[in-house]
Amino acid sequence: MYYADIKQYDVANGAGIRVSLFVSGCTHHCKNCFNKEAWDFHYGKEFTQETIDCILSYLKPSYVAGFSLLGGEPFEPVNQEALLPLLRQIKKEYPDKNIWCWTGYLFDRDILEIMYPKYPQTKEFLSYLDVLVDGKFIEELKNANLIFRGSANQRVILVPDSLQKGELVFWQPSE
Repeated sequence: MYYADIKQYDVANGAGIRVSLFVSGCTHHCKNCFNKEAWDFHYGKEFTQETIDCILSYLKPSYVAGFSLLGGEPFEPVNQEALLPLLRQIKKEYPDKNIWCWTGYLFDRDILEIMYPKYPQTKEFLSYLDVLVDGKFIEELKNANLIFRGSANQRVILVPDSLQKGELVFWQPSE
């Protein structure tokens, strides 16, 4: 797997100060995507154990709330497989830090109904996520006033709660 960028201090992609990884590779090709160059699965730098070690060191300070995973498309099956060692290590070393992920796939339809039974890594991948922002970016539904999403069709989902209840549970900003 390749990645487009790592942001050590990110406040735009999830609650609090975060470390963000932008993976390469996406087949959605959303109109006016903000990260079009990351559609290419070989764009950027190779994702290695050194990359994982760098991200883990960025997560160390107590003021860092968590980790954000964006793209490209983290849920492309090859990307899921490559990201599992990173997610395992984050949850092991920093169990109190939350993990957010952005995907163009729909949580209930694409991920749970199709990927979950088809790809063995999807169940484990989901088990590490606290919040999932799902749905393709749709230019016609773009809204700059939305929190942590670009278009009105996208949803901010609490993954563990949704899996436990068997229905979508949405994240709400704290007042």
